[in-house]
Amino acid sequence: MTDLMRPEDLLKVTTDAEMKKAAEHLQQAKKEEEERKQLHEMFMAKEIPPNAGERVNAAVRRAAEQGQNEVRVITFAASYCSDGGRRINNNETDWPASLEGYAKKAYDYYDKELRPLGFKLRVEVLDYPGGMPGNIGFSLKW
Repeated sequence: MTDLMRPEDLLKVTTDAEMKKAAEHLQQAKKEEEERKQLHEMFMAKEIPPNAGERVNAAVRRAAEQGQNEVRVITFAASYCSDGGRRINNNETDWPASLEGYAKKAYDYYDKELRPLGFKLRVEVLDYPGGMPGNIGFSLKW
């Protein structure tokens, strides 16, 4: 004859299943955090490529041929700024001081190479997940 499960046995089954789900969720969260950390490290270490001028020329030419006068050149997480994107969001004049890593290198490239040619840079917060700046976009304008 088969032993019937008791309520205590069912409670243990439920608890074990919930613990397994929690462990899987924790493992997934750790994996996602590690991926975010690696992306951040890569962004901070990234350099302006030697063929940046060629790439800029190709992008702006393609946009101009399509009748546009602006092209998005970089997008990055607001959390990559020293202030989480606050200065950019508030359009403060010293916003470039908040840039770090590749964003700072890209801005410095613009300031040295592209601004003297007459290009302008539009910097904006692109989204607001949870009411906070999420992603920042740099767009080259002419």
